[in-house]
Amino acid sequence: MAKSTLSFVCQNCGAAYNRWQGKCESCGEWNTLAEEDTSGSVPVSIRSKRKGRTFALESLAGKSPDAPRLSSGMTELDRVTGGGFVRGSVLLVGGDPGIGKSTLLTQATSLLARAGHRVVYISGEEAVAQVRLRAERLGLSDAPVQLAAETSVEDIVSTLSEGAVPRLIVIDSIQTMWTDTVESAPGTVTQVRASAQALIRFAKKTGAAIILVGHVTKDGQIAGPRVVEHMVDAVMSFEGEGSQQFRILRAVKNRFGPTDEIGVFEMTGLGLREVTNPSELFLSERDLGTPGTAVFAGIEGTRPVLVELQALVAPTSLGTPRRAVVGWDPSRLSMVLAVLEAHCGVKLSGHDVYLNVAGGLRIHEPAADLAAAAALVSSLVNAQLPTDAVYFGEISLSGVVRPVAQTPARLKEAAKLGFQRAVLPESARGDAGGDAGMSLNAVNSLTTLVAEIAARGSRRGESGAQPEKNATPARFRRGEG
Repeated sequence: MAKSTLSFVCQNCGAAYNRWQGKCESCGEWNTLAEEDTSGSVPVSIRSKRKGRTFALESLAGKSPDAPRLSSGMTELDRVTGGGFVRGSVLLVGGDPGIGKSTLLTQATSLLARAGHRVVYISGEEAVAQVRLRAERLGLSDAPVQLAAETSVEDIVSTLSEGAVPRLIVIDSIQTMWTDTVESAPGTVTQVRASAQALIRFAKKTGAAIILVGHVTKDGQIAGPRVVEHMVDAVMSFEGEGSQQFRILRAVKNRFGPTDEIGVFEMTGLGLREVTNPSELFLSERDLGTPGTAVFAGIEGTRPVLVELQALVAPTSLGTPRRAVVGWDPSRLSMVLAVLEAHCGVKLSGHDVYLNVAGGLRIHEPAADLAAAAALVSSLVNAQLPTDAVYFGEISLSGVVRPVAQTPARLKEAAKLGFQRAVLPESARGDAGGDAGMSLNAVNSLTTLVAEIAARGSRRGESGAQPEKNATPARFRRGEG
């Protein structure tokens, strides 16, 4: 009989300790250690000492057949997965509660089932009747999807092993699963890791594709040990604001496809609708003629996306100005503000700064620096930016505007949506190409762009409106501090 071994395991990162302590030394989180019995954390078949078998070794040379893929019937989902689900692969999908994970997977499983594939949906959080109500609301109640409400991994594997092997299995969610090989409570690090390992072994053995739904923490990270993300083949994040109808499916890790692709969906009363042209959707409610707004021409994977950046710079009444940003990296905003003050003479130490990416999209590439800087200066001097211009370029710490990749694709997408000019780095003019038919305003340093916007603001003030004291062009002279 195995001796009981108690240890304290961090529920955030999976680190184990011999005694309880308030702070986890591995991840730095407080009050995340829980007592678990780890004596049976390893299956008996693995603990047993057996003689190893020999296996054949192969060389790097040679051709390998492409992995057979199963198309989900949803173009945006196939784009993120790299062309469809690979046989024997395991995917982990995370997202905020109520963002639409179950709706997305219900639609995907229904399309596959209607195509003649055996699809199984295992729910550990909802009853079968609740899943049926969702399918009825989406108009998918006639799809031959096999449903079950079960949390025992051994029972799930035994049931799925009977009959034809399912082509796709959905486990909603992995935090509710438990296995007899460990004695911890469901949802703990040990149980999640052991349950995921058992399901992964079943997928690799039978060739069935499995989708695991994972909970997320308050910071938006997938809950549970990070080792689970290393065990699966792909990790996808379902993002979006609850007040917005847009949903973004982003691949964080993918062994069979790109990791920078996104799928765009729109939440409607009949479920998620695929958005084939996200740029047009993000700019559909654009407020023309408002200072502090700039259109950024970005790239998400292989797809160019145009999105509006909104900035608000207002005098502060606090000792420490506030910096708030939604949809962009806060550290990136701090760097742009520092460059504006150090090299362009823009004094923002007495102003609150707010930056928002319209539509609920999260931008990760540094090419948005130039658009963010233009929106900030435009709001400060109360000057309207050209409504037919797009901005993209990376700003260095010296104030130089650096080039970015895929300039022709950005310009082509902007021209398709009716934009007539672009503000881009000087060194990217040669890569722009002449097929876009746009007027290019190449800038070498951020000071040039700031001076142009400030001059536009001064002309606006001279035409009748009284500009603010801090918005005079003298604030942008290099000689003044």
